[in-house]
Amino acid sequence: MTSEYRRFHDPETGAVVHQLTQHASINHPAYFLNSSFTPDGRFVIFTSYRTGCAQLHELEFPDGAIHQLTQGEGIHPYSAVISRTGLEVFFVRGNSMMALDRTSHRERVIATFAGGQLGECSLSPDGCWLAAALKDARGNAIALAACDGSESRVAVRFPRTVIHPQFHPLEPEWIEFAADPAPRMHRVRANGNGLECLYSHSNDEFVVHETFLGSTGDLVFVVWPLALKRITWPATEITTVARFNAWHIAPSRDGRSIVCDTAHPDIGIQLVDVPTGTRRTVCYPRSSNGGSQWTKSRYALADDWAVAQQAHERDRSLSWMEISSDTVYGPQWTHPHPGFSPDERMIIYGSDVSGFTQVYVAEIP
Repeated sequence: MTSEYRRFHDPETGAVVHQLTQHASINHPAYFLNSSFTPDGRFVIFTSYRTGCAQLHELEFPDGAIHQLTQGEGIHPYSAVISRTGLEVFFVRGNSMMALDRTSHRERVIATFAGGQLGECSLSPDGCWLAAALKDARGNAIALAACDGSESRVAVRFPRTVIHPQFHPLEPEWIEFAADPAPRMHRVRANGNGLECLYSHSNDEFVVHETFLGSTGDLVFVVWPLALKRITWPATEITTVARFNAWHIAPSRDGRSIVCDTAHPDIGIQLVDVPTGTRRTVCYPRSSNGGSQWTKSRYALADDWAVAQQAHERDRSLSWMEISSDTVYGPQWTHPHPGFSPDERMIIYGSDVSGFTQVYVAEIP
């Protein structure tokens, strides 16, 4: 495929913006928990539906030709995580964790969880283990697999929906995960022991998008749409970083900065200085930010999910992580999900401002 590159300036901030895709299909970067750039910053790996289903593609940044990486049955569109070396990409297809060699394009099965459906992946700090949310006939769980395919297991069962399992960056024997609905944040050891709730709250406090604050080992999270907050590890103290409608958040490696999108109202992608809480606008994605739940300040409850389930029945191409489609939390590809480049001088994000979601990279002014 040829390059689809164009370059322009954000009309309000003046930031240089690199548009990487222009195909009339959904094209989006990685989920906010993972990087879309290879560790050396040379390549961008993204999901595209240009062949009719979700597949991984890559290009050499900024204006390289686009190459399709995965083939066959569609993948989980937000499951891609790049290996520490950058030579492989891990992802989910159905009930299997997969690995793709970026040079040969050969795929291998790391682990299969029969009768289940896996969600997005995270990688352990040493690059040797994958964690993913699992839903099967027995309920909800966290699935673990060694990246070399030598071992796999269900780490823990949980009575509510499990999403976003993440290894602690300094204590990788611990995994933080989210539950839906409230209370949201929990942790458990990789061996299944030590399960506990990190913060007890009701469905009236809309806690979302928690992630580790870089190498500090603490967590940051959003109380939608009121504030960006920090919680120490283990959970002993909660402080407010900044009061505004932060949405999807991605910290820098040292934890001193956080990039986030905003919605209702969309005040652009914000770069937050964690020690002071001050922030500035990088650019304005102008994405549609779909989903009715984001107009509220509480979790989706039973009635909301009943409507969402009807949407799922109409569109079986959606994974169980996306059954809220157009009704509750919204189609994820309409959300920017910003993240830092490896040198932390640029922000990658998605936007459907042109009608189809495309991949953009903005230089931090």
